[in-house]
Amino acid sequence: MDSKEYLSLDVGLKRTGIARGSEVARLSEPLMTVATTSVLAKLKDLIEEYNVGAIVVGLPRNLHGNNTQQTNWVRDWVINAKHKIDLPFYWQDEVLSTRIAEAKKLSYKKVHDIDSLAAAVILQDFLDTPEADRTLS
Repeated sequence: MDSKEYLSLDVGLKRTGIARGSEVARLSEPLMTVATTSVLAKLKDLIEEYNVGAIVVGLPRNLHGNNTQQTNWVRDWVINAKHKIDLPFYWQDEVLSTRIAEAKKLSYKKVHDIDSLAAAVILQDFLDTPEADRTLS
């Protein structure tokens, strides 16, 4: 992978939070939330704008680390997305990302919605994970 820029997704049935971050700066930044039905088109624009080299997707599981119906839905969504976007996709466990995002919401000067903040939490967790421990989809 040439670019060390990432986009992160908190994919939901209706809405998807998007964040971006850099391997160099090792910081994530919430960007926006879009309707899940239009997220692939938006990703194509953002990939070009930020010279993105990979996509990180939050993998929903229950508190015991087991797959749920949502886990299977998100896995299927990524399989479809990979046919349309020619970049590596990584998984990052998203346990408690929304709760962490709610707690962090107060510390941001700019107002962000909870979905983009959750995507930023997922990406920060990914950036803090050693490369050898990262999981390709």
